[in-house]
Amino acid sequence: MDLKLINEQNQEAGSLSVSDSLFDREYNEALVHQVITSYLSNARAATRAQKGRSDVSKSTRKPWRQKGTGRARVGRASSPIWRGGGKVFPNSPDENFNKKLNRKMYRAGMSVILSKLIRDNRLIVIDSFAVTSHKTKELSEKLKELGFENVLLIMHEMEGNLYLSSRNLPNTLALEAANTDPVSLLRFKKTLVTSDGIKKFEELFL
Repeated sequence: MDLKLINEQNQEAGSLSVSDSLFDREYNEALVHQVITSYLSNARAATRAQKGRSDVSKSTRKPWRQKGTGRARVGRASSPIWRGGGKVFPNSPDENFNKKLNRKMYRAGMSVILSKLIRDNRLIVIDSFAVTSHKTKELSEKLKELGFENVLLIMHEMEGNLYLSSRNLPNTLALEAANTDPVSLLRFKKTLVTSDGIKKFEELFL
């Protein structure tokens, strides 16, 4: 299949021939869901921790005698049913959230997402894209001229000026093709990919 190619002045600059097996794949919602959930789970840092009844700083003395008070019997103040007591099933900091995903499934999922973006006119291919300064203003004005407000920029290789100028734009993210993830592809309204970035995708996912 052929993709429309534009230049930095937002003018048509011909077409780019790409692989049908990568960019014209049928949508598979179940596969996309599995790829997204696996990516988000593997990105979690297991840093949360809670205290059990043996970890809280409470006296081990019995609060009152077993019989004769008319109140329910209780062993110690660290009981989970008491305010300030320990958790029944505390979260552990070494909890493992990883979800295994085969490489073949990940590649197929990325292919499905890219194909869906093309069908929805959310993926635009540009022959080249660069900025001459690290100033955010220059990149912001350039994107405004191209008609992009919420955009993911994908380059074959990241340039220093583009990386620095894109960091302060809340609705813009610049990535190398090799570091592109499924969540970022779906997060932005438009995805702007250089022609070299498209070739890199074919190397990675075919």
